[in-house]
Amino acid sequence: MVKCCNTGCCGDIEESQINEDDKIKIDFLYLDLNICNRCQGTDEGLNEAIADVEKVLKLTDKEVIVNKVHINNKEMAIKYKFVSSPTIRINGKDIQMEVRESLCESCGELCGDNVDCRVWVYKGKEYTIPPKAMIIDSILHEVYGDNKILLDSEHNKEAYELPENLRNFFQSVEKNYKLNKDH
Repeated sequence: MVKCCNTGCCGDIEESQINEDDKIKIDFLYLDLNICNRCQGTDEGLNEAIADVEKVLKLTDKEVIVNKVHINNKEMAIKYKFVSSPTIRINGKDIQMEVRESLCESCGELCGDNVDCRVWVYKGKEYTIPPKAMIIDSILHEVYGDNKILLDSEHNKEAYELPENLRNFFQSVEKNYKLNKDH
């Protein structure tokens, strides 16, 4: 059985019953869901977007599988080729091809240092949380678009290197952990 996301919003499905072409795999990669407003808002928007397109997906015989991955160290960031928090990938493609970031105060509180997190660009405007319509557009494009000509984001084609911003974040978290442990 495959569980759709942590919330079970789409129910349990037999993995053997799903044709690869009928899967919409969504990876939600994030640094923190307890403090970070951007990660929390992205998680909420993703859940709402999936609920909103659920009827369409059922009519097209598509099954959504959501993997929520807490990137809590640099080894995980490297494993998932994590470039910015939060990230949503649909069938391996980042829904925001261009990485833009701005100061994220909540992640700064988390690690005790200045941290930049993702800014989402949709229809010419910048958002700190992806608009639900952006997520829905990306899901529907995966269902109805010509996926053979879609290019994966540039960071997946090149050799991955942990971005400096994330390297600094994990170093600050580790440093704060050691300081708190010693006291």
